[in-house]
Amino acid sequence: MNCLQKLLAAVFIAFVALTGYAVHYHGVCEFAHLAVATPANLTLTTDLAISLSLVSAWLWRDARTRGVSPWPYLLLTAVLGSVGPLAYLIGKSGCTGSKCSGGERMVS
Repeated sequence: MNCLQKLLAAVFIAFVALTGYAVHYHGVCEFAHLAVATPANLTLTTDLAISLSLVSAWLWRDARTRGVSPWPYLLLTAVLGSVGPLAYLIGKSGCTGSKCSGGERMVS
């Protein structure tokens, strides 16, 4: 595991823990309600949705170019937000040279 993978894994673990804590503390329904409870929350939620849509479009294209299925990462993104792109980047950062860690060819 290289330095970038370690950093991404640390962010991934911290974010999953924070998400788990927030959902445990508020419950799923209250968590969803709080996301749109005020105009400020609605603005942040909308901004996050736009950002994750753009990242998902990039992820889709990059994964297809690399010969990797984007679906697990897109599903994680739809359900848990940034967890999907973080998981994808952890795997992608293992790519070195002309081959990636999973044996697929790296194009970029």
